[in-house]
Order: sequence, then C-alpha cells, then structure tokens
Amino acid sequence: MRELLLIRHAKSSWKYDVIDAKRPLKQRGLNDADLVSKAFKTIGFRPDKIFSSPANRALTTCKIFMTNLEYDETILEINDALYDFGGENVINFLRQLDNHYEKVIIFGHNHAFTSICNIFGDIFIDNLPTCGLVLIQFNADRWQTIENGKTKLKIFPRDLK
Repeated sequence: MRELLLIRHAKSSWKYDVIDAKRPLKQRGLNDADLVSKAFKTIGFRPDKIFSSPANRALTTCKIFMTNLEYDETILEINDALYDFGGENVINFLRQLDNHYEKVIIFGHNHAFTSICNIFGDIFIDNLPTCGLVLIQFNADRWQTIENGKTKLKIFPRDLK
C-alpha cells in the first residue's frame, strides 16, 4: 500500500519584483496554509518522507504544514524535479521514489498537481486550488507500479471558511 499526499502551494504574491521561484506567499496564503494544515492534523497522517519544490511559495507552505503537524524537519527533502508545472517531471519523480517510503507528501505546483490528481485518483478535480490537499491511496507495493489509485481525501481552503 502506498499513500501520496499532494499539496499545492498556498496563494502567492505578485507584488514583488522577483523571479518566479522567489515569489512569497500573500497573507491569504499564509492564513490558508495554517487553516488547512490544522484541519488535516485531525487525520493523524504520519509521512515517511516529505518532498518540496524549491520555490519559495511551495517551501513556505511546506514549513507551515510541518510546524502545525509537528513533523520532524529531518524527513524533508527539497527536490528541483518538483518545480514542474506540466506534471511529467513529478510523475517521473514518483516512479523513482524509494520503496521504503509508504506514505509521502509532496508540495508543488499547478497544472502538474491537478493533472496528477486526475491521472492517479478516482475523483475528477477540475482545478486543485492553492493550498488544496489531495490524498491518493494505491494498492501497490512499489512506487514504480502505482496506477488507478483511490482519492481518499481532499481538503480545499474554501471548504473550511
């Protein structure tokens, strides 16, 4: 059994004159990350490993979740392959995961994450919103063979307000 938790970064700001990878979160993004992570805490999900895109907005979202969920920072790895908007790099990344990890969280970007939710999950998601969270469970022993998973949970900020 494999479980994949996809979390799209929270709402970012276009206010600053910085390159895309350096864009910070807006106040709304900070609030949403706090809200969603606290709602998710009741699930009791304990990951074996957490991966994040190196983009500031994804990594900041990740750190808010890690703090609120009391996850140890030693299980975090920043990976350039997750700074992907199409999804192919993320899928390749998933297929190369160490099979010792049964439960994995990844923080990243759209349109990649919406596509991955629809490729692997069994519930159609039109658009994974900023700070949206989707948990997909696979009846597989290896990451290399994941397919046709079951969408077990989705939490969107708008559903908590």
